[in-house]
Amino acid sequence: MAATRFLSHITIFNSKNSNLYSITILAILCTIFYLIGIWQHSLGPIPNSSSSPVSGFLSSSPCYSLHTAQLDFMPHHLPHDPTPATARVPHFPPCNISFSEYTPCEDARRSLTFDRDMLIYRQRHCPEKNELLKCRIPAPYGYKVPFRWPESGEFAWFANVPHKELTVEKKAQNWVKVEGEKFRFPGGGTMFPRGAGAYIDDIDKLINLKDGSIRTAIDTGCGVASWGAYLLSRNIIAMSFAPRDTHEAQVQFALERGVPALIGVLASIRLPYPSRAFDMAHCSRCLIPWDNYDGIYLIEVDRILRPGGYWILSGPPINWENHWKGWNRTADDLKAEQSRIETVAKSLCWKKIVQKGDIAIWQKPTNHIHCKATRKVFKRPRFCQTQNPDMAWYTKLEKCLTPLPQVSEIKEIAGGQLPKWPQRLNAIPPRISSGSLTGLTGNNFVENTELWKERVAYYKNIDYQLAQTGRYRNLLDMNAYLGGFAAALVNDPVWVMNAVPVEADQLNTLGVIYERGLIGTYQNWCEAMSTYPRTYDFIHADSIFSLYKDRCDMEDILLEMDRVLRPEGSVIIRDDVDVLLKIKKIIDVMQWEGRIADHEKGPHEREKILFAVKQYWTAPPLAPKHDQ
Repeated sequence: MAATRFLSHITIFNSKNSNLYSITILAILCTIFYLIGIWQHSLGPIPNSSSSPVSGFLSSSPCYSLHTAQLDFMPHHLPHDPTPATARVPHFPPCNISFSEYTPCEDARRSLTFDRDMLIYRQRHCPEKNELLKCRIPAPYGYKVPFRWPESGEFAWFANVPHKELTVEKKAQNWVKVEGEKFRFPGGGTMFPRGAGAYIDDIDKLINLKDGSIRTAIDTGCGVASWGAYLLSRNIIAMSFAPRDTHEAQVQFALERGVPALIGVLASIRLPYPSRAFDMAHCSRCLIPWDNYDGIYLIEVDRILRPGGYWILSGPPINWENHWKGWNRTADDLKAEQSRIETVAKSLCWKKIVQKGDIAIWQKPTNHIHCKATRKVFKRPRFCQTQNPDMAWYTKLEKCLTPLPQVSEIKEIAGGQLPKWPQRLNAIPPRISSGSLTGLTGNNFVENTELWKERVAYYKNIDYQLAQTGRYRNLLDMNAYLGGFAAALVNDPVWVMNAVPVEADQLNTLGVIYERGLIGTYQNWCEAMSTYPRTYDFIHADSIFSLYKDRCDMEDILLEMDRVLRPEGSVIIRDDVDVLLKIKKIIDVMQWEGRIADHEKGPHEREKILFAVKQYWTAPPLAPKHDQ
């Protein structure tokens, strides 16, 4: 037992000695390596010698002081990084003053390269993409904010439309006069020397203009649009148009007055309006050859005229018996022209209801039951077979009669009866109630109407100028859909041009807008609008940039908006927040002041609203001419 304990003590002793020996050896080796490290850093590079006991562990590369060594963490032996693309900063300087009245799609120099037959050269011919201006159209020096409505109906600033041609050419007809710094519009016209008001009173004695059955009208060859201006007091809104011709500023004067108008001409393509749009069409010495080309221009008027609508003609050849000498034409010539017009009107199944003095009025039938029967007598024009009657963007005119919707009996109005104004504004339009617009129901229409009442109220809470009565007069809605924006403003002293993009042709809603008693036009926003610079006080753009994101450049649409917007005019753009952020970067270099606000439903909606104002700026004054 004692021997066992003794052997155990010896084993423990040996084990302790062994551990002590190992620790001692380890300490010696650590000391040696530490000393070698100090020696290496103090003496510089160590020669690469195979005899050195540490040659396998130490690099032959020189080592430097830890205080000065630079560590390189970059990857090596990789291809060079590409040069980063320089971010394009948009730059849109002012255009030359010579462009102050530039209308891109009615440019006179370009138009002269086109055929003069059927006035083709005067219709729309837009620049190619590489011809688009990348500058901002200047207002003329001295430009002033237009007079407020209704004063603007009578006055305009000369500096805004510095043209005296009409005051000279139409001096005897009392169209427009210069009075100091202002133009005054007495309401005269070629065929209404007593003034437009008295002329309209004469029409009112022949057809009822007061009972609300006539709301939308079109004035072809409108002059300075006095007819349309004086109809507004009767709650009739007219789409006035005239070409850009030798009377430099006809349509521009109309717009400056606060009267709806577009540059346009009856030529070889359809007018940019849907079928059955207008309750009344008017021509007062508009110089359109109604009897030429197999009556194709009257056929186009028939397309856009509502069932039961009226066509009014004054001027040659009406009342030729009393005017032929003053018109410098022979009596036989004028008599033959009127006979040809009467024949075309009969072939369209129109009924001449009255001719009194200088005014003649025809009425379109309310349906085509009898008209189809008369095709045995009138072989021409035949009824159109295939073409969409509402397709009217660069659509060629055809010598065929647009058929009215089918009816079941002779007293039924084709397409549906419209309530009288103002009830028709919010009544469900027949194009919707009939189901002709796929997927659109009466409930959709009512909901949309209420939605835009809420949205416009929200706009007015943020944009105090929109809420200010009379601050704006001419408004443009670039994507009008059902006209809800315009309908919500109906009690304000404004008018709205409701544009329906042709890219939205899967649901062509412009006919609905006209059935509501509003006006509008088709438009492709990759092209310029047929209007002068500084047409509108206010522009509304709902989802336009999302609609056109793959079709044309955002900056070109914004430059077109800038062209047609007046100095100190406002813009509201609704769109996805990412789209609005891109727009904001562009307008910041266009002399617009803008801010992005939340959707009316709150900050969690991706759709936001951009409010912007175009700052006031004009072309510099012209340098004085020095004597040579």
